[in-house]
Amino acid sequence: MTSRSRLNRPLALLVAGTFFMEILDGTILSTAAPAIATDLGVAPVDVNTAITGYLIALAAGIPVSGWLTERFGGRRILAVAIAVFTLASIACAVAPSLPVLVAMRIVQGFGGALMVPVGRLVVLRETSKADMLDAIAYLTWPALLAPVIAPTLGGWIVTVASWHWIFLINVPLGVAAFVITLRVVPTTRADDQPPLDWWGFLLCAGSLASFMIVIELLQPQGGLDTGAVLTAALTATVVIMLTGWWLRRARHPILRFDALRVHTFAVSNLGGGLYRLVISAVPFLVPLLLQVGFGFSPVLSGTMLLLLFLGNVAIKPATSPLIRRFGFRRVLIGSVSAGAVIIAALGLVGPGTSLVVLGGLLLLSGVFRSIGFSAYNSLQFADIEGTGMAGANTLSATLQQLAGGLGVAVGALLLRTGEHLVPGGDTGGAAYAYAFGGLALIMVVPLVQAWRLPPTSGAELAARR
Repeated sequence: MTSRSRLNRPLALLVAGTFFMEILDGTILSTAAPAIATDLGVAPVDVNTAITGYLIALAAGIPVSGWLTERFGGRRILAVAIAVFTLASIACAVAPSLPVLVAMRIVQGFGGALMVPVGRLVVLRETSKADMLDAIAYLTWPALLAPVIAPTLGGWIVTVASWHWIFLINVPLGVAAFVITLRVVPTTRADDQPPLDWWGFLLCAGSLASFMIVIELLQPQGGLDTGAVLTAALTATVVIMLTGWWLRRARHPILRFDALRVHTFAVSNLGGGLYRLVISAVPFLVPLLLQVGFGFSPVLSGTMLLLLFLGNVAIKPATSPLIRRFGFRRVLIGSVSAGAVIIAALGLVGPGTSLVVLGGLLLLSGVFRSIGFSAYNSLQFADIEGTGMAGANTLSATLQQLAGGLGVAVGALLLRTGEHLVPGGDTGGAAYAYAFGGLALIMVVPLVQAWRLPPTSGAELAARR
């Protein structure tokens, strides 16, 4: 069989759109929490359970996505996932109480858990190595843009309409994605699929759920409950150890770690995971710095944060040419080191810093995070063969979801540490210097890994055509 030499752009755009919906719904709810709380008669902090429920379901549902795709085919599973996500969005919009909203968010999270890894697996299978770089570029922009524009979009929707429209905007998008899925997604599936590893699925779901609960408990909302954190951490440790034991002995484990033996995949998902953690924390800390630390208005803060969005978009057309021109190793070294310097610089700005300087730092941060994201997302599959793509894709999606969730928690913990270290408990800009400085130090690990990459890593993907 001759390898495909053209990128299926409609398919890549469809999957990118579903990716955008999934990430957007994971972050947009935070700005609408006060309005939802008032309408449902609860405290604003209680609305966090709706965010937590979504993230837990998202993380727990990912491991089964690869098996379902192999068993029933990409078109069928992606269509079902989009339908579940869309219908659950409608149910969230009409939820009469917080418990109902949380339950529907969990259902929505399971739909989202299938949309992204299933869609990405279909794209990767339908793309030749020569076109892989361009395909990954399409799949990268949602992860860059959605976390940045979600706070501004959520605030605007609540101000102009009501919080219900945060969910209702998914309806026309979901209907369109469903119709397009039936037209452009192939029906490819495995001929001899082993039975589902039910114990592995339950243990993986329990591990991811318990880990995400620890992450949420560590976030600064209503004070740190040490007893609850320790109990959750002990439970998560036990469940994770049981999961690891089972996955090593299972004949057909639901989550395979074989891909970590491939150097480029390991670098992209271990060091690259820390990179994703850091850049996921920046959009969380910057609005707090500007509003709480500097006293900026929400409108000005949102406008400044959009410069990250502008940097992402401006450089995106150049990311693939840069990788083809300089190779993965040099691009990663440049983007990671520059990103670390910029993040450290954000910790040194103050209320008197010129908006031009601050805006320039945010713009450059967006530029380099876009380059780094594209490089890592492309490199991870450079040396993965077709037979191992499903397992590698599922493992990668799981690790990336954890890195994104952990980024917010780590950013919050670093900020809390800074508040304790600043004399008098000052919560102004000085405390944020510790948070941004800590994030910059974490970037040393992916930088060292990138430096140790062979110059020829990903050469087939980066080859000029």
